[in-house]
Amino acid sequence: MIGGAGSQDQDHPTPSEQPRSACGAGAAWAGRSARAEGPENPVPPTPATLPRMASLLITGGRFIDPASGADALHDIAVRDGLVAAIGKSLPRADADEVIDASNCLVVPGLIDPHVHLREPGGEHKETLATGSHAAVHGGFTTVCCMPNTTPALDTPELVRFVAARAAETAACRVFSVAAATKGRKGEELAEIELLAAAGAVGYSDDGDGIASAGMMARVLNMVSITGRAFMQHCQDPTLTRGAAMHAGAISTRLGLTGWPRVAEEIMIERDVRLNAGIGCRYHVQHISSAGSVDIVRRARSDGQPVTAEASPHHLLLTDAACDGYKTNAKVNPPLREWKDVEALRDAVADGTITILATDHAPHSPDEKALPFEEAPFGLIGLESALALYAQALVDTKLISWPRLIALMTIEPARLCGLDSRGIGRLQKGGPADITIIDPDVAWTFSQAEVRSKSRNSPFIGRRLRGRAVTTIVAGRIAMNLRAPR
Repeated sequence: MIGGAGSQDQDHPTPSEQPRSACGAGAAWAGRSARAEGPENPVPPTPATLPRMASLLITGGRFIDPASGADALHDIAVRDGLVAAIGKSLPRADADEVIDASNCLVVPGLIDPHVHLREPGGEHKETLATGSHAAVHGGFTTVCCMPNTTPALDTPELVRFVAARAAETAACRVFSVAAATKGRKGEELAEIELLAAAGAVGYSDDGDGIASAGMMARVLNMVSITGRAFMQHCQDPTLTRGAAMHAGAISTRLGLTGWPRVAEEIMIERDVRLNAGIGCRYHVQHISSAGSVDIVRRARSDGQPVTAEASPHHLLLTDAACDGYKTNAKVNPPLREWKDVEALRDAVADGTITILATDHAPHSPDEKALPFEEAPFGLIGLESALALYAQALVDTKLISWPRLIALMTIEPARLCGLDSRGIGRLQKGGPADITIIDPDVAWTFSQAEVRSKSRNSPFIGRRLRGRAVTTIVAGRIAMNLRAPR
């Protein structure tokens, strides 16, 4: 259970859970507190579940802030939930607690713009509390939840419910992506402008694509008025009815209905053409096909406001992971072939794909135990994402750590309009959302360590390198592995 407001307990693992990390352990220091300058835009509310606020000093780490281009050995002082100072050899006497980040990366808090927290209506799979708990253990300080709940997040009242519930129970910042159509049925527009006023940071019917071209044009027109992005789940339903996995040799051998690449590609192509005369910010969710990458690349080169995201599983796994009817590898869109994996990786490297998002989709063990055709699509991703991205992109020399951090901080912040609130960057007077990463620590993603309410991941048991060792949300330590040197 996550501690209530005012609790001083921090979430520390047992000794058996601690990785062998090069990062230094924190030490307590007495000192005075002073208020830092406030940012130009309002700082979002702090989750009430976090421990008491203390003044912190983070020392000895490699400070990386992609928004400003900073990459240097700097200390960071935190007071009253804000960044008070960034510089060399900051005074320790001013801090209640000092965190030694030697040999670690100190970066803006990670942001996941695509998660399924299942509340309301799916609390047997995940809740705002358990999902945000998993998030901070993965280094995320902000997540944006999708609207495919029960009921769908298609009214201002439901968006406000999520915000209020998150403020009471969540371990990190939680924002809502609202449904673009009522009930996510693709038939009638939701109250687009009222949803924005209620706090929605984007729009999507995620879980379904908007099948009607006429309705899609109306959505793009209305969303463009708000300045927010429409995030499309790209799937033509007429081409995927009954499909369970990628259409290829393995689906044929297993006797399963295949899901062709064109089901994704045709919707992106349609939407890009519709949007050419509208100019709505358009975002492709969980891109999976090499052909889709080509369409996005062309649209971006034409100057269209098009972005795309990649998920860890699409950068590492192929449809071979489904062989043997392994339902934990059943995802939507499906795992495809190695040429698609390579195309997605290259697209991240050349800047076609600018955002990384987990598509964290928890399901209960009973649901995933169903026959492959009947089991739900999706896997959990918040706790393993950072290391998996590093494995796919940094270890392969395709991108650097600073670029990986950009793809997980300032880029998703811009997508969701959170950069205007100071989220996604570290600057004096801005929110003290900070993730400390040990890029070299080796660890195993084990079922016993999972904080999500669900365990559906094909990566369970995988040996990984690099992980978040401390997560700070609004100046409060939400997770600290406190591994000894």
